[in-house]
Amino acid sequence: MKINVIYIVLIISILSTTGCFRYEEPEPEPEGKIIVLMYHRISPGEALNLYERSVSSFQQDLEYLRNNKINIIDFNDLLAIEESGKMPAGNSAILTFDDGDNSWFNIVQPLLKQYRIKATFFLWVYMIGKNSFISWQDVELMSNYTFDGGVKPFTFGSHSYSHPYLYGSMAGFSDPDEYNSFLDYEFRESKRIIEEHVPGSVEIFALPFGDGAGDENIIAAAERNGYKFIRTSIHGTINTYDSDLFLIPAIPMLDNTESNEIGYYLGL
Repeated sequence: MKINVIYIVLIISILSTTGCFRYEEPEPEPEGKIIVLMYHRISPGEALNLYERSVSSFQQDLEYLRNNKINIIDFNDLLAIEESGKMPAGNSAILTFDDGDNSWFNIVQPLLKQYRIKATFFLWVYMIGKNSFISWQDVELMSNYTFDGGVKPFTFGSHSYSHPYLYGSMAGFSDPDEYNSFLDYEFRESKRIIEEHVPGSVEIFALPFGDGAGDENIIAAAERNGYKFIRTSIHGTINTYDSDLFLIPAIPMLDNTESNEIGYYLGL
């Protein structure tokens, strides 16, 4: 009987010391921010102007994203985040490209495939297939490319039909109906043409020159023509799950931008 009492005391002592073998759960990773990166042309050599970025600098950006464990998401993920009512753990980035330079096909696409990164490309529709712009055939090939698992990583959105100043053009119209017709044409015609060459529907718009961010007429035109997102050129990050999807900020990645500026905006 005495041995049994000693045994019970020993067991109680062990359990109290180990917490009944329960281990503390790791702290959940805190909610992060979302940064939208805005590129234009990627140059095979040195950048020739401020809005170009050399391929070496672009690759450094991709390495920075990977080394700092920044998740790569797309615009559809923003809808899922809004519906979830919570920002994702860790920081995230969306890669975007404006206008339609043929470097997208020759330089950007191979690197994004190598790093398995998604991106959204905004087309200046009138210029596609002209001068140094990407061809519609290349747009079709990129938009139908599929990663293992069935994910199509390359999405195409509209950068308007003729790349005008959308808000700045308002002064040229004496009749509000004429101005709205102008907006409808830029949104609708670009969307219609792009959808002839890509799978799915075009729902994302990038403002030419960043002009008209937050303007109610432009937002209304986007909505009635089937868009769910407007990417602006306002500098900043997405910090809350309920951010305005028609006023999405972006950080331009220019010739003189250091890769670690991505971390600066994310608070790294």
